[in-house]
Amino acid sequence: MQSSERTPRVGYVLKVYPRFSETFVVTEILSREAAGEDLAIFAMRPTTDARFHPEIARVQAPVTHLPKPAKLSDAWTVLREARATIPDLDNRLPGILPLLARLEPSEAVQGMHLAVSATRQGITHLHAHFGSMAARVARVAGALADIPFSVTTHAKDLFHESVDHELLHEILAAADHVVAISEFNRSFLVTRYPDLADKVVLIRNGLDLARFEYDEPAPLSGPLKVAAVGRLVEKKGFSLLVDAVRQLVERGDTAPAVQVRIAGDGDQAAALAAQVADAGLGDTIELLGPRHQEEIRDLLRWADVMAAPCIVGADGNADGLPTVLLEAMAMGVPVIGSDVTGIPEAVQDGSTGVLISADRLGEGDVSELVAGLERVADPAYPREATARAARALIEAEFDTARQALRLAGHQQGQALQTAERGV
Repeated sequence: MQSSERTPRVGYVLKVYPRFSETFVVTEILSREAAGEDLAIFAMRPTTDARFHPEIARVQAPVTHLPKPAKLSDAWTVLREARATIPDLDNRLPGILPLLARLEPSEAVQGMHLAVSATRQGITHLHAHFGSMAARVARVAGALADIPFSVTTHAKDLFHESVDHELLHEILAAADHVVAISEFNRSFLVTRYPDLADKVVLIRNGLDLARFEYDEPAPLSGPLKVAAVGRLVEKKGFSLLVDAVRQLVERGDTAPAVQVRIAGDGDQAAALAAQVADAGLGDTIELLGPRHQEEIRDLLRWADVMAAPCIVGADGNADGLPTVLLEAMAMGVPVIGSDVTGIPEAVQDGSTGVLISADRLGEGDVSELVAGLERVADPAYPREATARAARALIEAEFDTARQALRLAGHQQGQALQTAERGV
């Protein structure tokens, strides 16, 4: 029986599940389950996170962890299982051998293992998040088990200096469709790989709007309360935020007073803490460490402004469009964001927020960030009008229910696409 004739069941292929920093994956899965879809999750690595978002407990999809082979005999065991489970494997295997030879051995074996598990679980479509390991494993499994696959591309998998674009092109060319999370990414993909133009679709990472209720921004009182959230890594630009705050504090009474809370953990945690201490900003900037989603919502309720001074890292890595920026906009919190990759599609200067130059930030020039903080601290700044425009944009473009139905339409046929009209 061909996959198109079976009851639709989509298998999510993820490098790690659950992953604290990838709330967009959980939001998408929950939206699709709420729409009645039958899903399964396949993960290639165990999580190393010490904390988890409560929303993960709501996911109903069963999780299969694909073991990483430890020795050659593991590969032979999986191959025997595959020959016993997958019809016509012997005829399909030769066609994928050139790709298998280019992959890490563990990816080749996990791809075969995924093919076995997906066949046994009645998967009719595989969907990978990120065009790296998960996509490569999905490609192998799809070829061996005759299951179509698709890929949502993000940022690091496209822009990092380590990306093998020849291999990425080969993987994406074999996909049923390729999802871009922003118009910036869609344009990048079709410019870099013109032959994929008909495959690439724009489907944004969305929010469950019922969980991010809008409140009119409160009038300013006391220091400007600034929130920043994300992994403490170069591309987030948090060290630049610290520098901007230092400049404001050094100006004394000629600049607005600020209070900053930064939530997150990462490779630059120690360096950021040292920077705060060296600048004498311990009473002004608080490093909160990692926080789950409800705690982030509390932080956003506290904030007068959310800052996302993202940059392109020295390794080419860049943010796609930070989910927490969208969350702040949905909740009525004014935002400052840089014009890196897809952020300008949400933060429109003078309309939905304050947009600053990522190039200047990348050069260490924080003058626009300083000016942005002063701008939102000004009582004349149109906080209410900006917040309302931001919420309207989020409702129109980033509603996870709409985005999930669009994704389902590509993966499960036209019947589900028609349901989008009622959302």
